[in-house]
Amino acid sequence: MHLFEPLTIREIMFRNRIAVSPMCQYSCEDGLAQDWHLVHLGARAVGGAALVITEATAVTPEGRISPADLGLWKDAQMEPLARIASFIGKQGAVAGVQLAHAGRKASTAASWLGGGPLDVAGGGWRPIYAPSSIPFTPESIVPEALDKAGIARIVRAFGDAARRSRECGFKVIEIHGAHGYLLNEFLSPLSNQRTDEYGGSLENRARMLREVIEAIRKEWAERLPLFLRISASDWAEGGWTIEDSVALARMVRPLGVDFIDCSSGGSAPHAKIPAGPGYQVPFAARVRHEGGVMTGAVGMITAPQQADQIIRNGDADMVLLAREFLRDPYWPLHAARALGQEISWPVQYGRAKM
Repeated sequence: MHLFEPLTIREIMFRNRIAVSPMCQYSCEDGLAQDWHLVHLGARAVGGAALVITEATAVTPEGRISPADLGLWKDAQMEPLARIASFIGKQGAVAGVQLAHAGRKASTAASWLGGGPLDVAGGGWRPIYAPSSIPFTPESIVPEALDKAGIARIVRAFGDAARRSRECGFKVIEIHGAHGYLLNEFLSPLSNQRTDEYGGSLENRARMLREVIEAIRKEWAERLPLFLRISASDWAEGGWTIEDSVALARMVRPLGVDFIDCSSGGSAPHAKIPAGPGYQVPFAARVRHEGGVMTGAVGMITAPQQADQIIRNGDADMVLLAREFLRDPYWPLHAARALGQEISWPVQYGRAKM
């Protein structure tokens, strides 16, 4: 395997092993994608990525991180996303959507506005929801613990959003189960202190995620891949571990999860994360080899040779880039040149290929 070798998952073929990781743009109105999203995501498809995934797309209004988040909780939000999915596909890339619920991290300002909690007068909302009534930080909004009816409502919302995703023309759904958002909050013992069937053991803490997977698979075509993003470690004592991630992979694979996108952190504000080039790659390797599922590596992957080596080593099946794609939308085209690989440039840009 190498970085520019095609990859097939179910009936979808990816032209190489490079994906655009979801990146919040905080540029929507009432959850509606704007021209910014078409240009932002479309440019990365033009640039040669195999898979382009939208930012976290809320399945309910209160599940947004900020008032400017993307959403798929109503049919009116489908048309601009369908246009984006169509454009991405016409460039030879696969269009993916990340379905999400922010949980206790909801109702906050955009990152460039400080990212702090918003009151209702400032455009925020109440209540926000979590597995347990534990705020993320002492300064954060205190969430309302979900009852079983609330859990069932959100599970249905994920299924409804999956139906809309399919009708928009997306070919991949990624479930956001990472970074301290709702599904990750249920998984992590740091944020889940329930005593019912949704708390306690790993199997119980993963119950809502399993229900979400099943609800999505009922609406998502059998031929289409389903991805799951996880925080493979909380990087905090008493929190989620890589061993838990391997166990989760074995649990969700029979339910129809084809690929696990291995990130980390986000559940504990005090976590000490040893960030550095490729620092999360060992997580992807362990989940791949011990969990028996395809994985993606993400986090400070910047150089073509670095990305290629991850694939050649068998540490992951795909690499997902975020900040590097902000710096260079055409990273795959430049990476192919650096690695001596052939890649098709857009015909409109052919004269620039040297």
